[in-house]
Amino acid sequence: MYTVIGTVNSRALRVLWMLEELEQPFEHVMAGPRSDDVMAANPSGKVPVLLDEAEAITDSAAILTYLADKHGALSFPPGTIERARQDSLTHFILDEFDAALWTAARHTFILPKERRVPEIKESLKWEFENSQRTLVSRMSHGPFLMGEQMTIADIMLTHCLNWAYVAKFPVTEQPLLDYGKSMRQRPAYKRAMARQE
Repeated sequence: MYTVIGTVNSRALRVLWMLEELEQPFEHVMAGPRSDDVMAANPSGKVPVLLDEAEAITDSAAILTYLADKHGALSFPPGTIERARQDSLTHFILDEFDAALWTAARHTFILPKERRVPEIKESLKWEFENSQRTLVSRMSHGPFLMGEQMTIADIMLTHCLNWAYVAKFPVTEQPLLDYGKSMRQRPAYKRAMARQE
């Protein structure tokens, strides 16, 4: 059985949601960054951490890829053009959405006050808006990013759209607003979110 370490309001949601989609049993340890539970499994103190037996896997993108490959779900097979496209979308989301939101968070409450540059957030919001237009041009016409099949890229993007709302980064593209609303209706997503109660 898997163990997920991390709070629902962190990137750990991605892993919780993935396991719910896969219908895999798991234990959830609700622990924040740098807590004793996290430090014991990941010396960097970052969440999420997935324990598979005694092995700790860190970084949400790596965890999702591991679970997708292990269970043969929410991913196209390695070595296919579809997988290359899926990986390209996943990396785009990480580079253009996750990175902007994470940098804003660092300059809002993570870095020491004397190291924060609050003015950077306006530039990050501008980049985030431009990236939305690019992503919309790459989206398929299906219910998911790549058409009829949900992939880990969908989990990453939906999490980033939620994060953008909390961080007050406007989502200005209507297709992304519609997509996010649809993804949040998934039963597995709702089960993962319910863990914060």
